[in-house]
Amino acid sequence: MVIWESFKRGSNSSIGQFASFYLIGIPGYENVHHFISIPFSVLYLIGITGNCAILHIIHINTSLHEPMYYFLAMLSLTDMGMSISTLPTVLKMFWFNAREIGVNACVAQMYFIHTFSLMESAVLLAMAFDRYVAICDPLRYSSKLSPQRVVYIGIFMVIRCSFVLPVVLARVPTFSFCRSRVLSHSFCLHQDVIRLACDDISFNILYGLFVVAFYWGIDSLGILLSYAFILHSVLGIASKEGKLKALNTCASHICAVLILYVPMIGLSLVHRFAKHSSPIIHITMANVYLLVPPVLNPIIYSIKTKQIRQGFLRILVPKKLGFPHI
Repeated sequence: MVIWESFKRGSNSSIGQFASFYLIGIPGYENVHHFISIPFSVLYLIGITGNCAILHIIHINTSLHEPMYYFLAMLSLTDMGMSISTLPTVLKMFWFNAREIGVNACVAQMYFIHTFSLMESAVLLAMAFDRYVAICDPLRYSSKLSPQRVVYIGIFMVIRCSFVLPVVLARVPTFSFCRSRVLSHSFCLHQDVIRLACDDISFNILYGLFVVAFYWGIDSLGILLSYAFILHSVLGIASKEGKLKALNTCASHICAVLILYVPMIGLSLVHRFAKHSSPIIHITMANVYLLVPPVLNPIIYSIKTKQIRQGFLRILVPKKLGFPHI
């Protein structure tokens, strides 16, 4: 903690424009950053490898070329995007104690982190719609979610999430930072950077609130409405086995929604109501929010989805053992 405090005091004297920010790891544990990097490295390895495996399984098995698995592939791509966006600065800092990051590199990292975060929420909404159609209107599933429409949905999600942030992020390099250049995490977040600015940041704050309310709000409302209709339809099924079977097809998606939204809400609450709490709490919540979904999503889908589980087994079990084809 002493090292971090002296480092922070040394960077407070910067007035006006500058070319870099400084990242932090775990305050007070700088001497053991090399050991702390081990679980981070393992999480990145599991997340990237698991999502690559899902993409490979869906690609090589034509029986999985269906809307549900196309959306799962999109989820894996966004998960990998979230992991790769934070990986360079996190591991560089823990491995080499390289804290400095240029302002342009910081803005680029902010863009990719927040864009993939918005995109993941949009993919989960598309997956909720997929489950709604499959359960509530199964006879028209193929026509409503044809491969062409799935492609259009994917393109729309990319456009929807890619062009909203440059408007606000382009202002960051123009700000003056006369307080400190030390950020609160080992990666750049918009809300973390602008709090250090000495200029008027009202536009950035209001625009950020708009993005959260409009994008996350609409996505979460759409997911809730989809599951309200799904629950209504499931309750109309006569047999208990039929109800359980229908709900089981949604289990993986519900888990994916929870592991994205619960840490996100927790991080927001910490920033709102625990501003003066230990920095470790803020750092832990931010890392959970960005690292846990890419790690858990492949695990959840490999456990709950038979076809994906068999695909993983075919990768892990040698062919000479005669594991059956999917």
